[in-house]
Amino acid sequence: MSELSPPPHSLFMEDEPTPLERPMSHSGVPLAARMRPRTLEEFAGQSKVVGEGTLLRRAIERDQLTYILFWGPPGCGKSTLARIIAHTTRAHFEDYSAITSGVADVRKVIEAARERRKKLDQKTILFVDEIHRWNKAQQDALLPHVEEGTILLIGATTENPYFEVNAPLLSRSRLFRFEPLSPEEIYDLLQRAIKDTERGLGNLSITIDDDALLHLADIAGGDCRKALTALEAAVEASPIDANGERHLTLELAEEGAQIRALGYDKSGDEHYDTASAFIQSLRGSDADASLYWLAKMLQAGEDVKFIARRLVILASEDIGCADPMSLILATSTVQAVMMVGMPEARLILAQTTIHLATAPKSNSATLAIGKALDEIRNYGAKPVPPHLCDGNSVTGRALRKGRDYLYPHEFPNHHVEQQYLPDGVTGVPFYEPTEQGHEAKIKRRLERLSSAEAGEGSSDA
Repeated sequence: MSELSPPPHSLFMEDEPTPLERPMSHSGVPLAARMRPRTLEEFAGQSKVVGEGTLLRRAIERDQLTYILFWGPPGCGKSTLARIIAHTTRAHFEDYSAITSGVADVRKVIEAARERRKKLDQKTILFVDEIHRWNKAQQDALLPHVEEGTILLIGATTENPYFEVNAPLLSRSRLFRFEPLSPEEIYDLLQRAIKDTERGLGNLSITIDDDALLHLADIAGGDCRKALTALEAAVEASPIDANGERHLTLELAEEGAQIRALGYDKSGDEHYDTASAFIQSLRGSDADASLYWLAKMLQAGEDVKFIARRLVILASEDIGCADPMSLILATSTVQAVMMVGMPEARLILAQTTIHLATAPKSNSATLAIGKALDEIRNYGAKPVPPHLCDGNSVTGRALRKGRDYLYPHEFPNHHVEQQYLPDGVTGVPFYEPTEQGHEAKIKRRLERLSSAEAGEGSSDA
């Protein structure tokens, strides 16, 4: 769930309940803060991390925690789970944000933790939110106290810890990867907020159209805090009729979220039609149209990994050897969008989209592998010519395989004419380079090699 207000520092405080534990007037407290889960049973999503029977859930229930690092996008439940741990563990819990707290603050916590361990035999859990905001020296300051067991560290980060967290600290932590909540999970949370009379909107007389709720769940991008904030804004904007009732429509939900519904079904025709338009525009070298369809998919909350994978496929299918760098850029895009996530991933996708749209086009690689597969399907796979067989195995040495192979690097221009295809192959050439981009150079070179083999000249260097 979403990251909200801190819990008390100890389970054993006998003071009055916290605001999240008692009925609230709700005045000035955001809906997302009121609806923060208080127990593992209320916690939504992340079943692989903290579902029934998982390692972390058992550790929490048995109060046997070790050093933990939570990694995931905003609003997916990292801080919330840490605070649930605070209410479950018998250890003393300290809550810090790396944005507002420095090493000097942590030193005070560590000194108090030493005293607490010595006098009360009580462990101290230090939760550091946004731990990647601390520099290397600040993170290093935690290391000796983690190693000696003075504190049990729980860190949370939205950035890739393999890049942003010091390796010694990371190696001593158990890393848990949090995923964005699904639209279905967020929809259920919105329904819970609407019905909850203690902390939610259940005391209001409100009717909500299902398409309005589906829209809020869909555009949240896996961030439940964003969805609850948009719901609250939309409800506040809903007019009250003479009977004191409110009616939340799709139009009001769009206003609350400040995002218009696009009619984009991620598993239906609109998903496939838009993805098709995106690919067709890239293939057609129209950068503006490509960016438009990219923007539509991003605005609708399309999975950026899906978009990146389509770019990789197009880089080989429609560009290929005309611009070999396109495939390198596209595959780097997959890694980059997974590393940084949204919203910054849109910049990476836009750059790659522009490059692929404006690159020279060739489908010769696509046609070539198709012809080669057709040859084998139609006529069967032929045996490997003896001089190309592996002569290093026991069988190969016994049968003297590969003894007539000509090593190209021992010949002028590192090329020599010999048979590479098996006998009986009729469908060649499979690969026929075009005049597009870098492929024109490939075509010239192949032509020169062919002329040299025919005795019409010398091959190029």
